[in-house]
Amino acid sequence: MSLLTQFDRYPLTFGPTPIERLPRLSDAIGGSVEIWAKRDDCNSGLAMGGNKLRKLEYIVPDAIKSGADTLVSIGGVQSNHTRQVAAVAAKIGMKCVVIQEAWVPHDDVVYDRVGNIMLTRLMGADSRLVDDGFDIGIRQSWQDAIQSVERTGGKPYPIPAGASVHKYGALGYIGFAEEVAKQEADLGFTFDYVVVCVVTGSTQAGMIVGFAAQDRADRVIGIDASGTPDQTRAQVRKIVDGTADLVGLGRLVRDDEIVIKTDYAYPAYGIPSDETNDAIRLAARTEAMIIDPVYEGKSMQGLIDLTRKGFFAEGSRVLYAHLGGAPALNGYGYTYRNG
Repeated sequence: MSLLTQFDRYPLTFGPTPIERLPRLSDAIGGSVEIWAKRDDCNSGLAMGGNKLRKLEYIVPDAIKSGADTLVSIGGVQSNHTRQVAAVAAKIGMKCVVIQEAWVPHDDVVYDRVGNIMLTRLMGADSRLVDDGFDIGIRQSWQDAIQSVERTGGKPYPIPAGASVHKYGALGYIGFAEEVAKQEADLGFTFDYVVVCVVTGSTQAGMIVGFAAQDRADRVIGIDASGTPDQTRAQVRKIVDGTADLVGLGRLVRDDEIVIKTDYAYPAYGIPSDETNDAIRLAARTEAMIIDPVYEGKSMQGLIDLTRKGFFAEGSRVLYAHLGGAPALNGYGYTYRNG
């Protein structure tokens, strides 16, 4: 039985996302394991989709019930999350205020005018640039934005960065785990590992709780892209505990079931290394799968490196969670000007 039956869901996605085999990528990185991808980047018609929409399906009912008229959230300049919050606001007829902090020390001349932030503005959101640096915690600029809506007579509904420390923020990725189990039944096998990027924490945390119900949470391999792994791990732990209690998992998730690899976030959040760029190009040139330099490029880098180092047993089937984020590539136009 689903852990989610007791929760309201507002449909924002097309339904279960496809799983595809990636044979050319598998061969290119050594061929000792079988790489598959679950395409949450293709999950919706709302502003190019992405993982936050899966989360927001469980948050929107609460926002509507609250009587709010404005969604208020926060992210970096090229935030996938704020794009998706703006999309949801447009879809359900609410206003939207988003804070876009200077989380990434990146100086491309069009960085704050293209990609995610352009789409956010195109959908009518009030996008406010703030110079504060990267932090996955609760931010003063976000709290100031909430108060600014109240001062002008609006009723804000606060959504934290990545929707991650929201009470319902991890429910969508419990749904992901349950969805994978159903798709595995159709495929006739189970995946040995799931690889996912982690920064603010609720995507992996939701997967951990969902797969814990299937007794395989330790096979969810988080690839840290925050560069602040202690803070991220602590936040994942907190979200796992709160969510497990919320859905009635019925047991404590052990520390060894929270697996986060911390070797791939360098040189900083949002700044791709040469190895990240190699991973982006390899995915594009073997499978035409487009990934971004902030999140998916680093989780793909981790997947490639772990495969080549023998972390995954030979013959394993590894499911790569593609969470979306390709619009951010536009903010790195100089880096990828020649492909």
